[in-house]
Order: sequence, then C-alpha cells, then structure tokens
Amino acid sequence: MVDYLTVSHLTKYLKLKFDRDPYLAKVYLTGQVSNFRKRPNHQYFSIKDEGAVIQATIWGGIYQKLGFELEEGMKINVIGRVQLYEPSGSYSIVIEKAEPDGIGALAIQFEQLKKRLGQEGLFKSEWKQPLPRFVNKIGIITSPSGAVIKDIITTVSRRFPGVEILLFPTKVQGEGAVASIVDNIVRANSRKDLDLLIVGRGGGSIEDLWAFNEEAVVRAIFESRLPVISSVGHETDTTLADFVADSRAATPTAAAELATPITKMDLINHLRQQESRVYTACFNRLRFKEERLVKLTQSIIFRQPERLYDGYLQKCDYLTEKLQQVIERRYQEAQKRVQFLQQGLNGKSLLQRLQNNQERLGQQKRLLRSNMANLYDSKVLKAEKLTEAMMLLDTSRIIARGYAVVYHEGKVLESAQNLKTGQAATIHMRDGQVEVEVKNVEIQKNI
Repeated sequence: MVDYLTVSHLTKYLKLKFDRDPYLAKVYLTGQVSNFRKRPNHQYFSIKDEGAVIQATIWGGIYQKLGFELEEGMKINVIGRVQLYEPSGSYSIVIEKAEPDGIGALAIQFEQLKKRLGQEGLFKSEWKQPLPRFVNKIGIITSPSGAVIKDIITTVSRRFPGVEILLFPTKVQGEGAVASIVDNIVRANSRKDLDLLIVGRGGGSIEDLWAFNEEAVVRAIFESRLPVISSVGHETDTTLADFVADSRAATPTAAAELATPITKMDLINHLRQQESRVYTACFNRLRFKEERLVKLTQSIIFRQPERLYDGYLQKCDYLTEKLQQVIERRYQEAQKRVQFLQQGLNGKSLLQRLQNNQERLGQQKRLLRSNMANLYDSKVLKAEKLTEAMMLLDTSRIIARGYAVVYHEGKVLESAQNLKTGQAATIHMRDGQVEVEVKNVEIQKNI
C-alpha cells in the first residue's frame, strides 16, 4: 500500500532541505531588479534573467546600509540565503548584501545624490559668490597634519605676504569626518574677520574622499556666508563639494592662487604705474598753464591793464551825460506846468470861466422849462411822460399855470390805473394841497 504525503508534509520536508543545505545557505546571485516599488521599511521585489525569476526580500535595516537606491531594471550582484515560504510553497532569496553590477555602490550613490541636489538647484551658478580681489584673512578647513595646509601657507606667503591664515583643524576622512567638516564651516561663518574659506584635503580613493560627497557637507557649503573654494583630491578627483562651492581648485596651490588673485608685486607695480600716470598728468597740466601764462604776460593787455576797461569808462560817461539831459528836460517841463497852474489859480481867467458857465447853465434851464411847457400845451408829450418831465423841471412853474400833481403814499401817480376806489391821494395845486378820497376811477382808452 502506497503512503501519500500531505502538501504540508512535503513543504516542510523541502523547507528543511533548503535550510540545511550549505549550498543554499549562502548564494551568490546576479540579475536585474524587477517589480520594484520602494516601501517605507522592508523591500519586496524580483530578480530575473532571460530564463527565470526569483522573489527577493531585503529587510529594512540591511537596505538602509546599502548606500544606494534600487531602481527598476538595475543589474545587481547579491549575497543571500534561499528560503521556502510554506503557506504558498514558493521560494525566495533573502538578500544580506548587494551592490550594482560593474560599478561600485558609492558611485551609484554619488550619481543619485548629485541628481537630487542638482534638481533642488544647489549647483546653479546664480548662487555662487564672486571671490574677493583683496583678502586680509583666509580660513582653511583641512587636516592640520596634511600637505594641504603647508602648500597653501607657502603659496599665500609668496604671493601676498601679510595675509593672515586661520586653520580650523578638521577630520577629513573616516568616522566623524562629516560632523567635523560641517561644524568648522559653521564656526568660520560665525566670525567677522574672515574674507574667504578654503575647504580641502589631499588625494585618495572615492572612499577616502567620501566625506565631501555627503549631503550635510554639501548643504553647509551652500549655506556659507563666506565665499568657499573647494580643493579636494587631485585634479582628476571630483566631489559634490566641488559642484556646490563658489570656485573649485585642482590643487591646494591653485586654491591659494585663487584666494590671492593679485600678488603683492602686482599691486606694487600697479600703484607705481598709477603714480607715474598722475605725475605725468600733473606735469603736463602745469606746463600747459605755464605756457599760457607766458603768452598772457607778453600781451599788451598785461602791459597796459587800464585798456581792459577803457570801453566801459566811455560808455559810463555817455550814459551819465544822457541821464543828466533827461533829468533837466523833465524838470523844465514840470516847472512850466506848475507856473501855468499858479497863473490860472491866481488870475481872473478861471473865475471868469466859472461865472460864464453858471450863467450858461441858468439860461439852458430856463430854456428847457419853456420848451417842456410848450410841448405839453401842444400835446406832444403824452400823459405818461408828464411826470418824468416834471421830475426834471421845476414843477412850481407848471402848477402856477393851472396844473396839479397827484401823489399817493409819497409817489407821483403817472396814471389813473394806479388808483383804486377808496384810496387816499394828495393833489398839489398852485396855492396849496388837497387831501381827497377816490370814489370812482374811469380809465379813458386811446390816450
């Protein structure tokens, strides 16, 4: 009789085989990353080649230590152990170590961090500060025992003696290097006496220079108030500090030359040239003025300076004489007017003219009264004009001829239409006045 195994028994048996087989306890595997989607903690994906696929798992703690980010399609070399998952009967590899195939993990991490920081804009030229032309004090962030500080001191002393150098002893490699570099950059920026910072170290492998590729160091250089020159490694070495710094130097000597772009001798020669130019300009100016002075002293004007204002004296005499003539003429005319007025006031001619005018006025008034009376008698003047004429003439002469003037409330009435039944009126006659009360008013038309 055949004994049948259950699925569980078979799976357990296979799992024991996988766990106890020394060849499966440590497997070296190569393949492409597939179905990768980054998760917050543990990572689950597949590794495949042209003919097969195997599930892969990386626990969270191991993934954080890889030093690079997994990407879809990346080819990797891994070390791990094969295990069987009993509930599904599937097997997978639990990865304990991984690195990119054909390139180091640090190189991958370098490119990934460079890309991310570049997208943030940390490497843009618009953020880079210009280096000062003249410096008084330079801060150096490097190891106190390396050749970097010696080369910088030698070069600066040769190019511009008198420039001070302040060393910030810094650990540039290994554990604690990142914190040391960042702390000294912050310390240097807190000082007020520094004009420039040089951050650097000697050459080495990518592992030796890796502290200058760390994000904390890159951001500290980017946030530096002081202009920063990066001088890390040899000319062929490139770090992220080089990209973010305001200027990059291939060697410590080149960094010192960038920090002192103008040597002391250059400055002295420049000052001498400027001094010579000022002297030549002043000499030429003085010579020109001297030649002009000589020409002026030889001129007749300097020999007879009174000739400068001869014309002005003549013009002044002419204007003075003309002014006197005008004043005398105006005075004579005014004097004649005064004499004429005095003669008119003191003589009989003015009084005689006044009497003659008064007699003429009286004659005109008498003539006017006579003409107005004749016009009224001939009915040329209408009734409504009578009052106006009487206001202009002496009414007593008209009243004496038998006419009368009617008043109401102190005003001369021009028409019967101005009276109403029951109103009081005053009639002025030749020998007196009569107070009357109106009983009836009749208006005649076509008068």
